Amino acid sequence: MLNEFKDFIAKGNVMDMAVGIIIGAAFTAIVTSLVADLINPIIGLFTGGVDFTNNYAVLAGDVPAGASLEAARETGASVFAFGAFIMAVINFLIIAFVVFMLVKYVNKVKSMAEKPDEVAPEVPTGPSEKDILIEIRDALKTR
Repeated sequence: MLNEFKDFIAKGNVMDMAVGIIIGAAFTAIVTSLVADLINPIIGLFTGGVDFTNNYAVLAGDVPAGASLEAARETGASVFAFGAFIMAVINFLIIAFVVFMLVKYVNKVKSMAEKPDEVAPEVPTGPSEKDILIEIRDALKTR
């Protein structure tokens, strides 16, 4: 089993996957910031300045009025954090769209690389060597 694991780790695909996971984690941080710092304020503008990430409903327990989501969770109350869930959905949709665009671009580049270069049609340059030899043979026959 140890040898199989060594073979698995030694393959190039594992390193590619590791790089992809690291880049994906960094990309997720960027998208989270995009949603929290740019999209949330725009949504808050349309919802009357409400901070969307702190929207929750208390299911059980005592939470002081106006407490943030973190404060509500610290009290040990059972909270239904629908604002955080909506932000997670928005994050997912943005990441999925960007990945879709990236895959579409990569497929386009691959298809362009696979197409053979367009070859200009051959321009006739005159009779071939075989045609000239046939003419000479026919000329000699007629003599």
